[in-house]
Amino acid sequence: MKNVMLVGGGKIGIAITEFLTQTGDYRVTVLDRDSDSLKRMPTRNVKLVQAEITNPREFAEHVKGHEIVLSATPYSLTPIVAAAAKEAGAHYLDLTEDVESTRAIKKLAEGADTAFIPQCGLAPGFISIVAYDLAKKFDKLRDVQMRVGALPVFPHNALKYNLTWSTDGLINEYCNPCESIRDGVLAEVPALEELEQFTLDGVEYEAFNTSGGLGTLCETLNGKVENLNYKTARYPGHRDIIKLLVRDLHLGTRREIFKDVLETAIPITYQDVVLVFVTVSGWMDGRLTQESYAKKIYSQVVGERLMSAIQVTTACGICAMTDLLVEGKLPKKGFVRQEEARYSDFIANRFGRYYAKGL
Repeated sequence: MKNVMLVGGGKIGIAITEFLTQTGDYRVTVLDRDSDSLKRMPTRNVKLVQAEITNPREFAEHVKGHEIVLSATPYSLTPIVAAAAKEAGAHYLDLTEDVESTRAIKKLAEGADTAFIPQCGLAPGFISIVAYDLAKKFDKLRDVQMRVGALPVFPHNALKYNLTWSTDGLINEYCNPCESIRDGVLAEVPALEELEQFTLDGVEYEAFNTSGGLGTLCETLNGKVENLNYKTARYPGHRDIIKLLVRDLHLGTRREIFKDVLETAIPITYQDVVLVFVTVSGWMDGRLTQESYAKKIYSQVVGERLMSAIQVTTACGICAMTDLLVEGKLPKKGFVRQEEARYSDFIANRFGRYYAKGL
């Protein structure tokens, strides 16, 4: 039985703990500063620790005795948790979408004797595994387009949106610069721009630039693709309202106020759907060809808990990568990109199979 330290007892932390402990292969220690969060955690094969994360050296004392550290904390704590894992000699995986945090982890991974695997959720995460798997089929690439949305099944407000995951992460997506490759040149583009419309299964969506979803694919495919971009999918009209809040009302520079507005006005929901849509075009056998991947995953009961689609997909992402690491299907040393995981290995995994259940 592997000893795992999970840092963060929020909605995704609950799902990770539920998934891992059900297998009987993992013993999980959950660390969080909030006692109320810890009370909501599963209890089988689980140890609960209430502690504040202040610096890597002190936190490394908590990590000792654990072979793997999983971080489901706000991105601001990511470098501290990763540094503590390195000091304690543990493998490290996280869910961050923050570009700067990932760069810090890449630096920490230099010369490490353990694996550092950031961005193990949905986007970045699974979306990169899908996109790279499709891209490898082509002799020469032209375009790689990635679209992901976590949406309410029953939208009812003007935003046509409900909170389903980290509000800090959501604001990051809407406000930070976005990496992309355009006409073969790697560059940053502003969030909330390049609005497009598309229809899938008879439902209309819009999509626009958001930060962090590409993970490390820009670096992996740089020089190999003409155009690479990631956009968040929403129901039509959402982008214009968010752009008003972020740009016209300047809440993008007053993020605490923006967070308070969203969390006060927009309820959470467990009745959601995750949309994954990837399209790749290029040349196969001398012919310009296109292939697409589309999937919808809905909320479902896991154990005795109803889990939202974003809980399931995010938690299954990091749990599947943990399994693949333990099984030797991922490098066990240094910095590991999401696209280093084979799609076939991921989707056959006991956690990855939850993605296969999508319609």
